[in-house]
Amino acid sequence: MERSKSALALVLESRPDLPVHCLRPHAAEAAARWFLRHFPGDVLYAVKANPHPAILDAVHAAGVRWFDVASMPEVALIAGRFPDARLAFMHPVKARSAIRRAYFDYGVRVFALDSMDELAKIVAETGGAKDLHLVIRIAVSGDYAQHKLSGKFGAAGAEAVTLLREARAHAAELGVSFHVGSQCMRPEAWRVAMQATGELIRHAGVTVDIVDVGGGFPAAYPGLTPPPLDQYIAEIRDAFETMPVLENADLWCEPGRALCAEAGSHIVRVEARKDDALYLNDGGYGALFDAAHDGLVFPARLLRAKGGPRRPLKAFRLYGPTCDSIDAMPGPFFLPADVHEGDYIEFGLTGAYGATLATRFNGFGEYEEAIVADAPLTSMYGLSGRRQTQGNVVAMARRSGGKA
Repeated sequence: MERSKSALALVLESRPDLPVHCLRPHAAEAAARWFLRHFPGDVLYAVKANPHPAILDAVHAAGVRWFDVASMPEVALIAGRFPDARLAFMHPVKARSAIRRAYFDYGVRVFALDSMDELAKIVAETGGAKDLHLVIRIAVSGDYAQHKLSGKFGAAGAEAVTLLREARAHAAELGVSFHVGSQCMRPEAWRVAMQATGELIRHAGVTVDIVDVGGGFPAAYPGLTPPPLDQYIAEIRDAFETMPVLENADLWCEPGRALCAEAGSHIVRVEARKDDALYLNDGGYGALFDAAHDGLVFPARLLRAKGGPRRPLKAFRLYGPTCDSIDAMPGPFFLPADVHEGDYIEFGLTGAYGATLATRFNGFGEYEEAIVADAPLTSMYGLSGRRQTQGNVVAMARRSGGKA
């Protein structure tokens, strides 16, 4: 894999014909170290956010040993790469064969579930094992998040109470989990969710060994500047102290975006300009999926050699390379007003759900990869902050309206 001191240097040296996934393992390692230092429990990396080997190795090098896996390929990937890893199969709905293989072939003992049917499957496919760690996914509000995750999974009310009681009878350790939603902007969302989960535990009258507060920890996108992560940790720590769980209960979290978003950026080339519309060689069917389909505005900068006058910024909308009209990213993305065909743009914070969501639709989807040593465009961990000038303009996309 190519290595370069910066995204700008890469462009100036190679003028790539394909879009480029830029990897910053040092950023993933820094984020993982922050969570390991500050979170008062176990940190599970959510593999689905970015399973690239360079990112996995960086997170592991930082000291992460727990991994949130959601499929058999993820189970096999982590078990094969890290013999010392501990795996938690946190998808609430699993194929019977996946449960069986995870338990017997890979030694997985932690399984999430949100229904009586799933409980019956886990018990049956593990042969009534007595060493199961069963984690009940509770439905909670997603009102504080950019992307709500409350509609698909989670037991609520009387159903959750019954499931907690039934699972307790089969679990060596019983846990509860929830997910407040992706890119959650309000630290108090965890307190609200933990209080609601605590009430269900009280009604069920069961002992609980594990509280998993899930993911949702944010990155610093333009227009979505979250409070410091310290505030999130404080809310979780304080709420955990009031929950009706065992005194020695374990506290878990499952950050994905927060560990890997800053560890990736994406370089694209402008193929055409029509007034305020830029046509790129990647888009909504590729690594910019979230900009097209989830309303995110990535930080962006034009990659040009230094020198020349600073140009005023202009709001642009973007289109990807496919022939589908929904391959569009309305932004607005603020870039130098004289951007033209052949220019290169770098989008930051694509390390989470960027390359992972890219498709081969319409024959596109081929990429180059490179490891770069410069800082992320924005950072929650103090890794960025220098503003480059002149021809290499840092044009942070400014948001007007949209999701919060």
